[in-house]
Amino acid sequence: MIDSENSPPSNQPKQKKSGLLRSSLVVGIMTMLSRVLGLARDVVVAGYFGSTASADAFFVAFKIPNFLRRLFAEGAFSQAFVPVLSEYRTQRSFGDVRELVSRVSGTLAGTLVLVTVLGVLSAPLLIRLFAPGFISEPEKLALAGEMLRITFPYLLLISLTALAGSILNTYGRFAVPAFTPVLLNLSLIGSTLLLTPWFAEPVMALAWGVAIAGISQLLLQVPFLLQIRLLPAPKWGPQHEGTRRIMKLMIPALFGVSVSQINLLLDTVLASFLQTGSVSWLYYSDRLSELPLGVFGIAIATVILPSLSTRHAEADSRHFSRTLDWAIRLVLLIGVPAAVALFILAGPLIATLFDYGEMTDRDVLMAAMSLKAYSLGIIAFMLIKVLAPGYFARQDTKTPVKIAIKAMVANMIFNLILVFPLQHAGLALATTLSAFLNAGLLYRGLKQSDVYRPANGWLVYFARLLVANLAMAATLFWLAADIEKWLVWSLWERVSQTGLLVLSGILVYIIVLLVSGVRPKHFRH
Repeated sequence: MIDSENSPPSNQPKQKKSGLLRSSLVVGIMTMLSRVLGLARDVVVAGYFGSTASADAFFVAFKIPNFLRRLFAEGAFSQAFVPVLSEYRTQRSFGDVRELVSRVSGTLAGTLVLVTVLGVLSAPLLIRLFAPGFISEPEKLALAGEMLRITFPYLLLISLTALAGSILNTYGRFAVPAFTPVLLNLSLIGSTLLLTPWFAEPVMALAWGVAIAGISQLLLQVPFLLQIRLLPAPKWGPQHEGTRRIMKLMIPALFGVSVSQINLLLDTVLASFLQTGSVSWLYYSDRLSELPLGVFGIAIATVILPSLSTRHAEADSRHFSRTLDWAIRLVLLIGVPAAVALFILAGPLIATLFDYGEMTDRDVLMAAMSLKAYSLGIIAFMLIKVLAPGYFARQDTKTPVKIAIKAMVANMIFNLILVFPLQHAGLALATTLSAFLNAGLLYRGLKQSDVYRPANGWLVYFARLLVANLAMAATLFWLAADIEKWLVWSLWERVSQTGLLVLSGILVYIIVLLVSGVRPKHFRH
């Protein structure tokens, strides 16, 4: 039950602007742990199932609730909920905050229970909708539908987890929500290693691993919500003033914040018509490209949304713009070298991480092609994550949805143009191109409305980034061996060479930046 006192507890400090970098580092470290375990998970899954029909079936069955999770959970819902919660926290009593949390949690849970029941009952139809290419392969279609019935309730569990995480983030408690995804990776690794012998169809163990993860992720939040006295007592409340505002903001945000996920689903639909393995190749390459996005892009976006929302509630436009400028600089500092390195080392990284068990050399080469295409868009994906909060923090969801629709239409056109000559890699490249369009339009909108005013020194900063990235690229090209060698090397040879390349690239990049005059103090907001 929620504490009945109306005054907030003394251990709920507001997030200070000076703490943005520190908070971003905390989230980044936790997310890095999650992503590293995510790669370990993918290595285990690839070793057990490779790019087989059963692997394709699981990835589709997991992608559907995962996509909806981006809409109901940390996507549209969080982007609509956090600004309203921040406003309540800034301008209203603690009792009002608790009532908002209770009404929102009850309305969200009630809605998602209905959606979950419908999803489980209509699982075969959903598979036909999202992977129509499976219709010609009845066994793969049936297996995907059976797994979707098990994985779909994850939507309900992870959405409630995201609600809890949004509350904790708003109150400056970033570590626990950032750590939560670790449990999904541990569950899938454990299920693969321990549960596969118990199933006639071994891949079913992965579906049950998803269900176990959802339960454990939600339970992890409970003691920390109790600590700040904001554990929800769910009440159905669609007529509550705050709930109505969140629902109004959320409807257009469904498109605005999740356009990249919608684009990825379109890729899956088209990939299901391509040769067997295409869905898996896209999945493995997407997972690698999401490493820098998840560790840094989402970490920065997670931290700045509550800060921007508070600045807007306080009518502090100057610090609002400065926060955006700080986030864009940090994204470019990390995103550009990540994109360059992933493009150059696509083959070696795929070989090192996945070329074991059921994975073949051809699978490595095919996945590397789509990874190169995805790597070109990393900067755009990360910019979208930090530019979109500039709208959502001001409770403007109409502009991003208009931009999202344009990007989605462009993605469909690019897909149809590129899928025939480039196959699955064309789908990845189409996603990249539409992401750049999305990011560009978001940036232009913030500039034209005078919400974002670039600070001084951008030209010099661009020049320093260019020199440092060129030096790093030259180093990686010089040190990297041909892909044929990577395919025959032992595990130890691959790991040691990858470590050498990564460390060399990072050292050269940092040294050139320092020599050119870039200092850590430049990124203390």
